[in-house]
Amino acid sequence: MGEANRRDAIVALMADYVHLIDEDRLEDWVELFTDDCTYKILSRENVEAGYPLELMSCLSKGMLRDRVVSLREANLYNLHTDKHVLGVVRLHGENGGVWSVQANFSLYQSTLDGETDLFAVGTYRDKVVFKGDRPLFAEKIAINDTFAVARMLSTPI
Repeated sequence: MGEANRRDAIVALMADYVHLIDEDRLEDWVELFTDDCTYKILSRENVEAGYPLELMSCLSKGMLRDRVVSLREANLYNLHTDKHVLGVVRLHGENGGVWSVQANFSLYQSTLDGETDLFAVGTYRDKVVFKGDRPLFAEKIAINDTFAVARMLSTPI
């Protein structure tokens, strides 16, 4: 697979990421990650200050699966639909088979009553690897522009 095809595949991976969340297909969303992945949600304030405090952290695909199962079966949270707006995907290059990828995002949430609010704005900073011709997230870091989250952080950003 040539470099241009890999770039196209990474952009498609980023689009699949937001669409699977927005379509509430979280079981399929988990399959976009490597088994030993890292998934974190951080505030920009903490990242800039070098503080390790995370709003959410999963350190394997198994932990992501557990999170989805708990959302489906155990947790009580504000029922809503998500809609992401994904900015231009920037590829910062490849090193040792690992691609550094960045994209800005906005996330809107709509309640069952039909009210829509801006829930989160930030930047994805990711590491992507290929298993054969298939790109997967080895690391997905969502950096939220603010530490404050208006409602319970239940579904992935």
